[in-house]
Formats: sequence, C-alpha cells, structure tokens
Amino acid sequence: MIITRAPLRISFFGGGTDYPEFFVGEGGAVLATAIDKFTYVTASPFFSDLFDFSVRVSYSKAESARRVEEIEHKVFREALKLFGFQKDIELHTVADLPAFTGLGSSSSFTVALLQALHSFRGEYVPPLALAYEAIDVERRRVGDNVGCQDQVTAAVGGFNLIEFRGEDDIQVHRVPISRARLEDFQRHLVLVYTGITRRASDLVARQLSCLSSNREPLRKMRAMAERGWDILIGSTPLSAFGELLHEAWMAKRGLESSISNAEIDRMYEAGRQKGALGGKLLGAGGGGFLAFFAPPEKHERLREVFAPHPTLDFSIGAPGSEVIFATS
Repeated sequence: MIITRAPLRISFFGGGTDYPEFFVGEGGAVLATAIDKFTYVTASPFFSDLFDFSVRVSYSKAESARRVEEIEHKVFREALKLFGFQKDIELHTVADLPAFTGLGSSSSFTVALLQALHSFRGEYVPPLALAYEAIDVERRRVGDNVGCQDQVTAAVGGFNLIEFRGEDDIQVHRVPISRARLEDFQRHLVLVYTGITRRASDLVARQLSCLSSNREPLRKMRAMAERGWDILIGSTPLSAFGELLHEAWMAKRGLESSISNAEIDRMYEAGRQKGALGGKLLGAGGGGFLAFFAPPEKHERLREVFAPHPTLDFSIGAPGSEVIFATS
C-alpha cells in the first residue's frame, strides 16, 4: 500500500496570470504558500480475479469498473489511462477540507494521485516534473479550465514566487524570509469560510472570455506579486502587505462580475471595519475562503463578527507532495 499527500494553498497575488492564455507572451507570476491541510490518496493492489470488476476507486462515492474507461471520475480515469493501468489497483482519496473552497484542492488531489501511481510502480518523479504532469492531466486530458499555480504549489510546497515564462518554463523561487518575520507574517493571517462552494472551472471559463479586455489589469496583478515579494524580504512594515492585498482584491473583483457577490462583499467590508488591513477571496472567486490580513490583536474581533462562519487554524510553508506511508 502507498499513501501520499499533497498540500492545499493560499495564493496572495498574481492569480489569473497563471493561465497559458495570458502568460504565453505576457509572462505571469504568483506569490503563494502551501498550508498544512492536505489531500490524501491511497493506492493498493486489487485482486480482480476474485471479483467481477477490475478496478475500484472511491472519493465522495465508490466506483467499481470492469474497464478503466468506464470510470466516471475524470481525473481518476485519465490518470489510470496515462499510466496504462487496466486492472488490479484500488485507489481512495480523502481530504482535510471540503472541495471547491478556493484552496486548490482539485490540483492537490491530482498531484497526490499521480505521485501515488508513480510510487505504486516504484518510480520517483522530481516535484516540478510532477507539477507539469498534473497540469497536463487537468488541462489537456480532462479539459478543465484551470491555471498552473495550484499544481506547482501542491508539488513543491513551501512559500514561493512562481514565474510562468512559458508552458514548459515555470520557475519557483523560495521566499528568503527570516523565521521571525515569517512567524510575524503568519500571525497576521485569518481564514474565514464563507460557506459557499463553487466549481472554479465554470468561473474561469467566464473570466477567460474577458481576457482580451483584462490584459492590462492582469499585468498590474502580476507586478503586485513581485511587490509582495519585495515587502516580505525587505524591512517594509508588514502592514504594507495587507494594504497591497486590498488593492489586489479590488483589481481582481473588477475582472468579471462572477468573482464576487453581495454576500462576499458584505463579509469583506465587515472584516475591514473590524481591523483587517486587506484581504481577498481565495481561488477563482464566487465562494470558498476569505483571507484577511490583520494585526493579531484584531483577530478576536474578526472571529466574533463572522460567527457562526468558522475560521481555520493553519500553518504556512507546508511541504510539497510526498509519500507518507509505503509497504510491500
């Protein structure tokens, strides 16, 4: 049996510039961190000679199929086809947090699944190569409207500025920040669950349809990722990071009307009124988690104003995809 896990992520700046439709020719950049919440995948032998089906997978439902092509779950199906598995394997997935909440869970699952399949065959794949493979599965084989940042953070982990120079040229730069400043930075973060779930692929399709009119705002959002990096590694007060987050969120919500809604706007403004310097809705928009950047002494007030919406305890800079258990 093999058990793998890949982290979820928080993306601070540059989201939207990680789509090839934009970064090929323009260049993209995202400032993001992995967090210590994970998607897990188990892979184990399945003795198909003893059953009337050949492959079994489980997620929110269980599927038992005679042929891989019959599997309904697109990522399971396409990954198994990619690896040439037709029988005698059983796959399961569970996660620390719900799907469709803006934390990159779909790509976290894909990366963990691919690593499990490689490990099941006794293969090692470098993290960035694993990310490229996940991008291929999601964008080309499954046909989802996804960017390229989530797969990279899930595979490599850490806190990074990720540059998208071309579809085959993605550069990962670790944020060179002191432990003390990193801990101070984390103490400013609050994640609030809106209770709204949505499929990012549907929202992204609408956003990509507006790409020609949004190129200049996206260029500015790419530059914000670099400004966020400069704030983190320099001596500028961290309050500047929160103020930049607010600027970035206002720019992002102007890209397309489905990115925000009245309830999200209400929650965001309530957070600002209770002391948050800035924040953003994570992921493609429409729902999921709101991230706020606020002085630590304001956090209790934020939790009170958002009750009964849960807040999430987490740590940043989590490791990338890894095998956490293996036995023959």
